[in-house]
Amino acid sequence: MKDGQFTLDIKSIRERARKHIGDGAVTAGYKAKAPVVLNLLNDALATEVVCVLRYKRHYFMAQGLRSESVKTEFLEHAKEEQAHADALAERIVQLGGEPNFSPDGLLSRSHSEYAEGHSLEDMISEDLVAERIAIDSYRQMIEYIGADDPTTRRLLEEITAKEEEHAEDLASLLNKS
Repeated sequence: MKDGQFTLDIKSIRERARKHIGDGAVTAGYKAKAPVVLNLLNDALATEVVCVLRYKRHYFMAQGLRSESVKTEFLEHAKEEQAHADALAERIVQLGGEPNFSPDGLLSRSHSEYAEGHSLEDMISEDLVAERIAIDSYRQMIEYIGADDPTTRRLLEEITAKEEEHAEDLASLLNKS
């Protein structure tokens, strides 16, 4: 920046792009600590996978007169959690990491628990608890990342918004029972 004017050093940017072509999306301007971000994203990935599994179980196990509309909600949430997992895995690869889908340690990496619930109300409650955990976890991750990695921050913000929708849906179902 010179005299309040913004100018790009295109020549230097082009040289760095060619010199570090193997680094993919991670350029010299990337300010976050990539190993820390990759660890956070892999933990978030584990959380999403556990949520998919829990929602799928609840979908198949929900029974009773009021279960059909709730089952539809469980299945919709499972699909959306899977989309979150896919987006997180894609971002991990973009940052030069490897998504950890290993079942070994999945629950220890996940922020949420795999609580089965027995009644329809228990299932909804357990899913709501998991959504609330995800919301707070993602908010802390967003705060940590700040402006150092706007792409990852935006992804986490989008996922958080969807998790808030899920929590509201589930709270609404609990209030109807």
